[in-house]
Amino acid sequence: MFLDERTIATALLSFVSAACSIPKDPEGTSERIASTHELRVGVTDNPPWVSATHGEPGGIEAELVRKFAKSVHADVLWTTGSESVLVEALKRHELDVVIGGFEKRTQWSSQAGITQPFAKDADGKKHVFLAAPGENGFILNLDRFLTERQRDSGGAS
Repeated sequence: MFLDERTIATALLSFVSAACSIPKDPEGTSERIASTHELRVGVTDNPPWVSATHGEPGGIEAELVRKFAKSVHADVLWTTGSESVLVEALKRHELDVVIGGFEKRTQWSSQAGITQPFAKDADGKKHVFLAAPGENGFILNLDRFLTERQRDSGGAS
């Protein structure tokens, strides 16, 4: 069976179009952030990574989130809570990101999306953010930001 040039071109165009649209956000996280200009972030207290006991969260990760939000032209809406409550909110897509000094080998990896490691602590443990599961386009965007920050700071992982 021989294919004509038009059939091959159509098939190639379909393949390229599909490849360009990967990865996707099934729940539309990136699109929602772009339209509402709001990044919904859960925080759990774990200094020095996150300090969430008084007013606006502080710490290494809170500052990274603020810079990421600025890069996507969004304001941060903070929600403070326990890890389990925040991960449940991620699973329901009520939050976009959860921060709190999470290590790469977190117990939450089966329930949340995990960014690439962006920092290493004094014990050599790699740290990550948690994100809404399945929102691969959003996680890729966040990973790119974190990788760029890591490169700018001389690397941490």
